[in-house]
Amino acid sequence: MNAMMIIPLNGLPAGKTRFSWQAGKEFFAEFDNSDILDADLSVEAIVEKSGTYLGVDLRLGGSVTVQCDRCLEDLEIEVDELVPLTVKFGDEPDGAESSENGREIIYLQGEPESIDLSQTVYDYACLAVPMHHVHEDGSCNPEAMKYLSQESGESQEHGTDNNPFAALKGLFDN
Repeated sequence: MNAMMIIPLNGLPAGKTRFSWQAGKEFFAEFDNSDILDADLSVEAIVEKSGTYLGVDLRLGGSVTVQCDRCLEDLEIEVDELVPLTVKFGDEPDGAESSENGREIIYLQGEPESIDLSQTVYDYACLAVPMHHVHEDGSCNPEAMKYLSQESGESQEHGTDNNPFAALKGLFDN
């Protein structure tokens, strides 16, 4: 797993500390089943430590490349996400809330020496991408669009000929 998005807890001073990383193609390639083909994301974490409180404001900014669902060409999507996190130490209590004051809660068991934010960055980058990835109207590959419009024209011409249920249509006409 990518070890570059680690926040060391030992020796972390009280107050705010800033960490920054880059997430590119290599970062997303480490995760299975990623729809993200390429990326140019800057990741910034502002960690606030005060006594036993540990808060992390994670900002993802840049762009990711996915495959267009319509024409299968590369589609670049801008990402700008702010993820407020609260880190709590110990086991997660049964029935515990997953967020508090608009901040997602992360539970860490024991007394870890560091926090690895790689999975969190990956998850929120994927959540920032719309479920339906398509170019804006008129921006898709013209060859693919010509083929798609040709296919839809053929199915309209043949109508019920391509319908597998056409044979059942007259079943109740007795």
